[in-house]
Amino acid sequence: MLMLMPDARFDGAAEYEQAVVGDRAEVRVYQANTLDDIPNDVWEATDGLMVWGRTPCNKDMLDRAKNARIVIRMGVGYDVIDIEEAGKRGIVACNVPDYGTTDVADHAIGLMLSLTRGIVRHHTALVDEPVAKWRAIDTPIVRRARGATFGIVGRGRIGTAAGLRAKALGMNVMFYDPYIPDGGDQSVGFERRETLEELLRESDIVTVHTPLTDETRGMINGQALSCMKKDAILINTSRGEVVDVDAVTEALKADRLAAAGLDVLPQEPPDPKHPLFSALKNREEWTVGRVIVTPHAAWYSPDGARDCREKAARTVINYLTEGTIRNCVNEQFLKQGDAS
Repeated sequence: MLMLMPDARFDGAAEYEQAVVGDRAEVRVYQANTLDDIPNDVWEATDGLMVWGRTPCNKDMLDRAKNARIVIRMGVGYDVIDIEEAGKRGIVACNVPDYGTTDVADHAIGLMLSLTRGIVRHHTALVDEPVAKWRAIDTPIVRRARGATFGIVGRGRIGTAAGLRAKALGMNVMFYDPYIPDGGDQSVGFERRETLEELLRESDIVTVHTPLTDETRGMINGQALSCMKKDAILINTSRGEVVDVDAVTEALKADRLAAAGLDVLPQEPPDPKHPLFSALKNREEWTVGRVIVTPHAAWYSPDGARDCREKAARTVINYLTEGTIRNCVNEQFLKQGDAS
């Protein structure tokens, strides 16, 4: 059997994956820029696809991998897979929902603390003028965590982990997630808010942890930002298209939002000419100490990357050899395919 990784985000061989699979299958790795970079005979021999998301797993890829029985997203978000098309073909689509929980939650809290403790602003000031700027900078962004309200949009695994970290800092934690059944909030000591607007109006920090769906795309837009406190901080480590970065840029410039920590963007890598990045490069005053951008790196640590690769390989080989389905994300479409 052949397991194919067409768009790997690492150099070298699939050592972790092959160690999990053993002699039950071959794991072949490409860093293809286009689907044509992979020979047709490799596509046709593929039993399982392992995709990182650099190249969409759409009808074109599935036509080439016509004998594939499973596709897995090497990560949590699976919007890069056409799960309906896969389901129609009887292809199981899965993800790796648990590998980056610790790392992404840590990153969200790290972005928050970098802003609320003035870490980046103080560092930048001292790099420029180590003597003259050797003092605490008085800014409304810097504030105490204890007693502040930490609002979570999407209380799944990562949102819950981030909330528990915030709670350990003495923050009041609330969340908005209409898909979480009642009762779970009490077990972790969080408060539920019934609407997104209610959460945004009450939160000092808003952190986004939703998947990208038709419902969440553009959820944090200009209207949503207008509901937030003027001294609130927005953190996004989920999916770039959930947050309207143009609206965030305008809110920051107009002092209708205090700060933003963004690990993900609608366009990755971003356009350097985007107003936000032009302003950051030119150190325009409204960005100084108020904006932190990281390159979709919240998921990454050596431990997290290894977990992702090993867990994905285990999911694929267990399905191919034993028929065991784990973390399926297209069950509804598989059933429709069977019915047809």
